[in-house]
This record gives sequence, C-alpha cells and structure tokens, in this order.
Amino acid sequence: MTKTAVVTGASSGIGEATARRLAAEGFDVVAAARRRDRLDKLATEVPSIRPATLDVTSEESVAAFASSLDRCDVLVNNAGGAFGLESVAQGRLDDWQRMYDVNVLGSLRMTQALLPKLIESGDGVLLMLTSVAGLVSYEGGGGYCAAKHAQTSMTETLRLELVGEPVRIIEVAPGMVQTEEFSLTRFRGDAEKAAKIYEGVPNPLTADDIADVIAFAVTRPSHVNIDRLVVRPRAQAAQHKVYRVPQGS
Repeated sequence: MTKTAVVTGASSGIGEATARRLAAEGFDVVAAARRRDRLDKLATEVPSIRPATLDVTSEESVAAFASSLDRCDVLVNNAGGAFGLESVAQGRLDDWQRMYDVNVLGSLRMTQALLPKLIESGDGVLLMLTSVAGLVSYEGGGGYCAAKHAQTSMTETLRLELVGEPVRIIEVAPGMVQTEEFSLTRFRGDAEKAAKIYEGVPNPLTADDIADVIAFAVTRPSHVNIDRLVVRPRAQAAQHKVYRVPQGS
C-alpha cells in the first residue's frame, strides 16, 4: 500500500519542495496550507499530490483536516516563520505570539491530531522542521529563537515519550536557506532588506536542498532514526560566521 505523507506549509518554499520530493519518492502526499490556490496549482503539476486547506493556528481547522485522512505514515511539521528582527526590548508582542502560535503550537496541534494515525501505521515518521535558531540564539532573533528552541525541545521530549512506539522522531534544523518568502516576511515585505541577508553569500541553501535532506531522513529503514540533522551552506560556519564575497571581487 502506498504510504501517505502530510506536509504542512506546503504552498511555498521548503514545504512545497518537500511535497514535490516526497511525491517523487512514491508517497501519496497531502500538501496542506492556507493558500489553496497555490496548492491547487501544485496538485495539477504533480498528480500524486492532494491539496488540503489547513490553518495550523486553528484547532477546528486541524481537527477537520485530521478527520479527513484515512491514514498518515509521515508528518512533516514545516509550517512556521519569523516575524521581525527587533531586539527583545523592542519586540512586538503580536509578532512573538504569532511566531509561537505557528511554529510551536501549530506543530503541537498537528502532532496531537495525527499521532494516533502515525502509531496505527506501524511505521510512522514525525519530522519537525526547526532551525539552527533553535540551537543558538542571536541578536534580533529573540522571538524566533525562543519559538524554535521550544520546537526543538518538543521534538526531544517526544522522542523520549514515544520510545517503544512504532514512530521515529526526526528534527531537521536548516541554517541559511534562500527562499522566496522567508526573509521577505521577516522584514514585513521590504525586499531590499530581505535581499541583503544573502548579499555576497556564495550559494546559500535552497528549498530543494532541504527537501533532499528530509526525503533522505524519512526513507531510512524503519529501525534507523535520524535524531537531528543540522544543515548549513558551506559559506556558513555558524550563526554569526558567514563568508561573503568581498565587494568588487
């Protein structure tokens, strides 16, 4: 029987790339997000992808989504995002709340809703798409780092609590990934500021790079658990250490 993989936040970026890659791996992929028009377009391009409208910040939406599934073998909790780069002292409470609701509580809602189906599958995989921001904090990233640290902690706790169950708990923590929306959202639509994040950086990661890693992790033999994969471009040695090509070179 064909396995079913659920990917949240699948309307763009890493989520869309992951949906495409898992479909190529032979999964029946349920691509879930709020922007149904983008999902419908994706589904027309890849027949083994089914679009599903989902808002991970809504308990009602998550419950309705879960009840519509016959099975779930893989859950990729990808929905998330960063909003703002203000200091902690100047941080906006609504930004922090939104980041926590999407990254942390969104993952919690999806995990609680689909965990019974993952266990029932007999060989489930729950993958959290976190960030290196969940491992190391940095200036201006207080809210996002706090949310991703919480998501990382949730992943570690799940692995402890579910030992002995037929479910693997995997964390993929990307570093610098250049997608169409991540930095643009963070800078509230300021394309110039968003572009500067990647200025001079030779070959930042792409959404396809992360999708490739996710596909590798979820397709290992059932007895092999990839606890955590930290993935950075070669030009990024650490959060604070990024090589940039000198101007004029």
